[in-house]
Amino acid sequence: MAMTSLNISIPQSLSDYIESRVQDGHFSTASDYFYAVVREEQRRHEEEKLETMLVEALESEESIEITPQYWQTKRQALQSRFQGRNS
Repeated sequence: MAMTSLNISIPQSLSDYIESRVQDGHFSTASDYFYAVVREEQRRHEEEKLETMLVEALESEESIEITPQYWQTKRQALQSRFQGRNS
């Protein structure tokens, strides 16, 4: 993965906190700390988007019954698409 640098300014108290997390062994560097924080926020954001989509789908009047036959049809369609890409 290509990496880029980002310069940020934070209060000393936050810098001290981050450094304590590194010193305690929770992260190897301050960069690793920020990487983890941003990844977690990104994961939460994606979950929120998914939840919104699910709520919208549930509230829509378009619904289908999910049966074993439905899943079988979906599996077959996906297998056909996958095999088509690998041919």
